[in-house]
Amino acid sequence: MSGDGRDPRKGRALSDPQRLAWLRLIRSENVGPVTFRDLINHAGSAEAALEMLPELSRRGGKRRIRICSREDAEAELAALQRMGGRLRALGEHGYPPLLRHVDGAPPLISVTGSNERLADPQTIALVGARNASLAGLKLAGEIARDLGREGYCVVSGLARGIDAAAHKAALATGTVAVLAGGLDVIYPSENRGLYRDIIAAEGAIVSEMPLGWKPRARDFPRRNRLISGVSRATVLIEAARASGSLHTARFAADQGREVFAVPGSPLDPRSEGGNRLIRDGATLVTSARDIVESLGPRDGPDLGAPPAEIEEPGREGRTLPREIDNSDRGRVVSALSGAPVEIDELIRFTGIDARIVHVVLLELELAGRLDRHQGQKVTLIDGR
Repeated sequence: MSGDGRDPRKGRALSDPQRLAWLRLIRSENVGPVTFRDLINHAGSAEAALEMLPELSRRGGKRRIRICSREDAEAELAALQRMGGRLRALGEHGYPPLLRHVDGAPPLISVTGSNERLADPQTIALVGARNASLAGLKLAGEIARDLGREGYCVVSGLARGIDAAAHKAALATGTVAVLAGGLDVIYPSENRGLYRDIIAAEGAIVSEMPLGWKPRARDFPRRNRLISGVSRATVLIEAARASGSLHTARFAADQGREVFAVPGSPLDPRSEGGNRLIRDGATLVTSARDIVESLGPRDGPDLGAPPAEIEEPGREGRTLPREIDNSDRGRVVSALSGAPVEIDELIRFTGIDARIVHVVLLELELAGRLDRHQGQKVTLIDGR
């Protein structure tokens, strides 16, 4: 083990106090993955960031911010351990290697099941319609089973239809389920047995949400970005025009991953999403062999270097200014609106030091006044 807590064979390992502080920070109000990263790089550590939250949110326009208590974080850790789960931090062994390359990767994920499944980069997501046809279910099972025989781990979302068929077919060779709710909230409840089967077969279950969290509509896109994010490629089998599965495929494309789609009859609404993807450039496939041949060598996609890891004390990182001039803050806020703007464009437009702009955005987000969007874009929620 090196002096900074990094085991060269297994990646960085957080100390127990650091893990608790990371959990408290990501569970605090208005702290998402990007804000989490900026907070630690600004404050130097999660513990220091927790102390700074009240002042940063006040400067952004919010008088009080809810901070996750030590007691609540300790209770979550204890409950996770009781169910055989654990937390894995970005950069640690057991954190999916391909997920590290995703913009806004979750700093912590809850995991139960096999670490080795999550450490395997040879993963392929199979997603599709909940109300799948018999032919679609059969094909999903065949493709998942054959991909497993080729040495790939199948990833999906534990939903009805295509997801469940893919998981069941891949039990013998390895499968990972990504949940929209807490690790202890099985949705739909009819897949409770499948959940247990995945664990018994040395697969893995993953979530970024707190224990006990019941999934809302807005949580499924977050889940879908993780499904594509942990996977080398995403395969779509039956999806309507506006389905969540189609969003998963689009997340995969944005993340630089391969996208495959099975074609279907133009008379079946469940085929519209896949046919559109093929029209827009996705690779047409009808079997696992098509997918394996298209992917080529097993060394995986060239995603370049992952984003800089979140820093802790004793490690070099981006230093952000702690004090901001009110005139600079006002110029940044005035440049924002309800229309998404890229952060780099905002920096060029205002002519303000990038570090200062990032801190102002941090203040606004903690105050609940800023939304972040795909492609490093932000919007102001109100005009104050």
